[in-house]
Amino acid sequence: MSTLQNTSSSSIIFLLTGVPGLEAYHTWISIPFCFLYTSALSGNSLIPFAIITQPSLHEPMYYFLSMLSTADLGLSVSTLATMLGIFWFNAREISFKACLSQMFFIQLFTVMESSVLLAMAFDRYVAISNPLRYASVLTDLKVVAIGVAIVVRGTLIQTPLAVLLKRLSYCSSHVLRHSYCFHPDVMKLSCTDTRVNSAPGLTALISTAGVDSIFILLSYVLIIRTVTSIASPEERKKAFSTCISHIGAVAVFYIPLFSLSFVHRFAKRAPPCVHTLVANACLLTPSVLNPIIYSVKTKPIRKAVLKVLRSSMAKS
Repeated sequence: MSTLQNTSSSSIIFLLTGVPGLEAYHTWISIPFCFLYTSALSGNSLIPFAIITQPSLHEPMYYFLSMLSTADLGLSVSTLATMLGIFWFNAREISFKACLSQMFFIQLFTVMESSVLLAMAFDRYVAISNPLRYASVLTDLKVVAIGVAIVVRGTLIQTPLAVLLKRLSYCSSHVLRHSYCFHPDVMKLSCTDTRVNSAPGLTALISTAGVDSIFILLSYVLIIRTVTSIASPEERKKAFSTCISHIGAVAVFYIPLFSLSFVHRFAKRAPPCVHTLVANACLLTPSVLNPIIYSVKTKPIRKAVLKVLRSSMAKS
């Protein structure tokens, strides 16, 4: 490694890390990861396909679900090559440009998922508080506009982070602590002042996951207030049951995300493998569990998925 290199140089190579201390068991560790990736890719491909092909699912709620699956699919694809490459072939090297691209898409799809969860909370609030106006409030055109806004929002927030990383110089160790390129991880390898990079990174986190989580919580406060005003206990139960899947999706997204932040901030003395496993779980947990949650808890999705599976088996 050279003592000082500028990020504009195509010769910069970073080294990714598998599970520290367990390198001899990487082949065995790859087995559960292969299973998780297979589940994530198949589940998040099947749900959008079922929604597209089943006219009965052409509603805002299911359009947002297909967006959620697309974001989860993007997260899985963004990390698949590097993670399994390390476990199978010990392929740890990644160029700076490839690292920057991976980091950008990981963060883009993470922001998109957070944004979609917020849009789904708004969808549930409108459906419960004003069901008669639901179709007029959330038209197909408005759903498309929300989808475009979600992509634009993520791109505008993440682009400055990538641009600012390119201005840094990197020296000494080029070893990253994860199996994929993580923004704080890359920034810590710089031998120049990173204060300019830290502020946009913190701002991006607060303005996305921070703001979205607050508005999701506010949406559920309003939903609970609306549900408790319904006279019939049966209708209250029916209204709240439509939110169960979304609550599960919010939990499997934010709990690992906050756990990762907690580990990085307060568990610095923990074994390196703890940081790596929590970081990997943070990315894979939502992608694996969201299709299961919606297939189990949402009857129309379950029926559509089973119909698609039966149709594909019949053709084969």
